[in-house]
Amino acid sequence: MRDVMGTIVPAIIIALLIHVFLAQATRVYGQSMEPSLHTNERLVIEKLSYRFHGPRRGDVVVLHDPGGSPELLIKRVVGLPGERVTVADGRVFIDGAPLDEPYLDQDTLGRGRSWIVPPLHIFVMGDNRSASRDSRSFGPVPMDQIVGRALVRYWPLNEIGLLH
Repeated sequence: MRDVMGTIVPAIIIALLIHVFLAQATRVYGQSMEPSLHTNERLVIEKLSYRFHGPRRGDVVVLHDPGGSPELLIKRVVGLPGERVTVADGRVFIDGAPLDEPYLDQDTLGRGRSWIVPPLHIFVMGDNRSASRDSRSFGPVPMDQIVGRALVRYWPLNEIGLLH
């Protein structure tokens, strides 16, 4: 029993440390990130890089729901601190310049509304803009609400690989 406990307890502690500080698994729910991610796909979220630098435009992040729901949201970083994000004419503009979004397959709904992203916040949107509850509805998100960056898809097996 002592040998078993000497192996199991350290393994549990190591697994918990990895989960809390380095990486965790999550599942995609809903259609807000289609066509990039689909319901029931499984992802690994890495939690370390944002301790050294802020999120970058285009990163797919997992964050706590600003609405207070216990569910995690998966969204793409569109706007960074200090930027003006405008949605107009089916496009997203950053400080007046159109944002290149090759991952989209539809226009972005909006009527010329703008947001200024405050310090230590990001502006996030789903890739399926017509089916996404994102910063257009709840505003810029504080960076301390970010769980981590979605790094690897590991399920389904035929889709394994790094996320872009």
